Amino acid sequence: MIINERDNRNDRLLQVAYKMMTAARTAPKGKGLDIIEIGLISGDNIKLLSDDMLKQGTKSGFKSMLRDGENILQSEVIVLIGTKSHPLLIDCGYCGFESCAHKNEHESVPCAINTVDVGIAIGSACAVAADHRVDSRVMISAGRIAQKLNFLPNATSIYAIPISCSSKNPFFDRQPKQ
Repeated sequence: MIINERDNRNDRLLQVAYKMMTAARTAPKGKGLDIIEIGLISGDNIKLLSDDMLKQGTKSGFKSMLRDGENILQSEVIVLIGTKSHPLLIDCGYCGFESCAHKNEHESVPCAINTVDVGIAIGSACAVAADHRVDSRVMISAGRIAQKLNFLPNATSIYAIPISCSSKNPFFDRQPKQ
């Protein structure tokens, strides 16, 4: 039997993406509370995300949104990692308020521990991609539009990690669209 690498590339990328999702789920979390939301998009949903990013980039003038909107089309799978807003009631003050009660008066301000938890989950997922020599990049821009599109309905903030398996990392030397 002869198997050409190109014939099962998507299947292999999906397997890595599933492992990335597992790593994000099992990453340590503040007080052990699981407030992380994780999903995966591919195919038509990547095109939908790209189209909306390009529309938003054109509207706002943010060249990075245009660049990233084009760039994600070079990925076959995108892992989404987000967090719910759930203050941990430890009055740490890292959010800028002296207590969680004061922070809760400003619902738009995220709990700092929730933000750290999602960062650790992203780091764990990216480590899996690196361990499998899969190209990846964390994109705030794609995550923000994924949130707008309600791809992870329970998440209050989302980050996107497009992954690729090609001869050259498409996420490395990107240039803003002129």
